Amino acid sequence: MYRVELYAEVRRSVYVEGLSERGVARRFGRAHPVRCPKLDGFTGVIDQSLGDDQQRPKKQRHTAKRIWERLRAEHAFTGGYTIVKDYVREQTLGGQEMFVPLAHPPGDAQADFGEALVVIAGVECKAHYLVVDLPHSDDAFVKAFPAETTEAFCDGHTAAFSYFGGVPRRLVYDNTKLAVARILGDGTRQRTRVFSEFQSHYLFDARFGRPGKGNDTGKVEGLVGYARRNFFVPVPRFPSWEALNADIERQCRARRGSRRCRWCATASTTTRCRPRTATARWW
Repeated sequence: MYRVELYAEVRRSVYVEGLSERGVARRFGRAHPVRCPKLDGFTGVIDQSLGDDQQRPKKQRHTAKRIWERLRAEHAFTGGYTIVKDYVREQTLGGQEMFVPLAHPPGDAQADFGEALVVIAGVECKAHYLVVDLPHSDDAFVKAFPAETTEAFCDGHTAAFSYFGGVPRRLVYDNTKLAVARILGDGTRQRTRVFSEFQSHYLFDARFGRPGKGNDTGKVEGLVGYARRNFFVPVPRFPSWEALNADIERQCRARRGSRRCRWCATASTTTRCRPRTATARWW
């Protein structure tokens, strides 16, 4: 993570999370590393034990304490347990598979594109519509475009933020090429430059679903189908894209008014799920 992506993460850590300069330096590896001289010469032994454990039953693998005991007994190690424990934790966490949580706290959103036929100025064409969903409150925004392009992606998000009255803390995507240039061997997403700059401007956190795991973004995928069945049936006919999107937004607002947040049963969908101050930017 370098250049624009690192810049975006640093800005988010400071302005959204309130992290100190020292905390940011620690998080992104810009602080001077604390060396443990007593561990020098023993890391290879520890790595070998952890590597061999991958072929053993999970309940019969080395703990940090057991590794420390073996270092002392078999290799004349004189260091303390803590430095061994910290090293083992660092190596172990680095190899764990990460999962996108399926819980939906306030401020989390999902986004995806769908397709439907429309008639614009008498010409039948395919509409590519962006759906941005807030799973916690079940509010959603939809906007249609002539093509699924980077410009449509950014414009649709900007319109959604305006509709919701704020920027979500986190957005979850599938691995759309509009945001992900490629997936590296270790699963890291190399983001497109435009998406990195867009994220840096609005300071939202981004997460990407596992390839082939549609349930990671299942809520918004369900709303893509809902929008097609309800907003595009029968095939809508409008003189312009602006007129089409005005009607879609009207339907989004009608849908919002017909629902109640499960945590705010007496209020409209987003009234109590939003910040109380009109100037609040992040939920």
